[in-house]
Amino acid sequence: MKRHKTEYKGVYYRLGDRLSAKGKEKIFYIVFKKNGKVYEEKVGRQHADDMTAAKASRKRSARIDGKIQSRKEIREQAKAAKIAEAGKMTLSRLWDEYKESKGDTKSINTDKGRFEKYLKPDFGNKEPHKIIRLDVDRLRVNLLKEKKPQTVKHVLGLLKRIVHFGVARQLCQSLNFEIEAVKVDNQKTEDLNPEQLKNLLKAIDNSTDIEAANIMRLALYTGMRRGEMFKLTWNDIDFQRGFISIRNPKGGVSQKIPLNEQARHVLESHPKRQKNKDKNNPEYYDHIFLRPDNKPFTDIRRRINPIKEVAELPADFRPLHGLRHTYASMLASSGKVDLYTLQKLLTHKSPVMTQRYAHLRDEALKNASALAGQIIEQATNTNVVELHEGSK
Repeated sequence: MKRHKTEYKGVYYRLGDRLSAKGKEKIFYIVFKKNGKVYEEKVGRQHADDMTAAKASRKRSARIDGKIQSRKEIREQAKAAKIAEAGKMTLSRLWDEYKESKGDTKSINTDKGRFEKYLKPDFGNKEPHKIIRLDVDRLRVNLLKEKKPQTVKHVLGLLKRIVHFGVARQLCQSLNFEIEAVKVDNQKTEDLNPEQLKNLLKAIDNSTDIEAANIMRLALYTGMRRGEMFKLTWNDIDFQRGFISIRNPKGGVSQKIPLNEQARHVLESHPKRQKNKDKNNPEYYDHIFLRPDNKPFTDIRRRINPIKEVAELPADFRPLHGLRHTYASMLASSGKVDLYTLQKLLTHKSPVMTQRYAHLRDEALKNASALAGQIIEQATNTNVVELHEGSK
């Protein structure tokens, strides 16, 4: 298209090829030299942008002075900003990476619900180092108004884990502050009295659900956690030496616990089922406890709750976790097991968790001490009576 000069230096226009009611539209351009380089830029259309030669001249002066950017620079800057935005490791992107690394487990599905409901709305589009303490404090306060402290603790714990995951893999910067811990009184110790235990054992024996019944038996005889039993394979059972290997327990370090005779009987009588025998096949399972589809359990509440109901246990008694507490309570109450040994049997990482059973052990020791006093007192009284009768 032909250039048309204007009265302004470095400003010209071309006539557009589209004909309208107002005639052909002028398209204005500017030409200038800056830092030894000649620039020629389109600055706007006569009608569409309400551009004039005078406005184009002012844009030219502003461009030379560096007060405005060219359309190309604006487009490139917007493109760079879009690319940078897409490359940001926001909490949502970190969550996707974190979730992918954990696989499809019950715990990660639970965390997914917490993330979607509590973390994503306020923090999903933010990078961790741009999250401020006030935002987290506000989340904590608002959640505590409606949720139990344990729930709030899990939500904030998930936030910390996601960020820690990203920092460890050099995907993001860390938070600029420490998340304040939520105080939770979770020292509930579930237990069964002799009558309840008797009813439960009867209900287990009468159950036709072998998997559910034997998982409950193993929980009671070994004190193992639910997840540990779900992951248990036949290779983890050393029948010869009498030990059970617990891989990747809650404490993080693999452990061994004794295989007592009752647990041995449960496992020896439990049916073995394998989908196939090819260990290189991803569909191979050597787990002890399996669902009808021959895959490991991730949850079993629907199958153990009927046993709990038949035994008429309290509504708030958690069958598997409660049996772990029952196992620990029985040992602590016996007065024959010290807390260090109990800690090792329960595979507690810290003695703090085991300490909740200390009062049971102390009570057993008090009873033993009281019994000793009674025996001595009885012996003393017997001697006094004998001496008295002998003097007659």
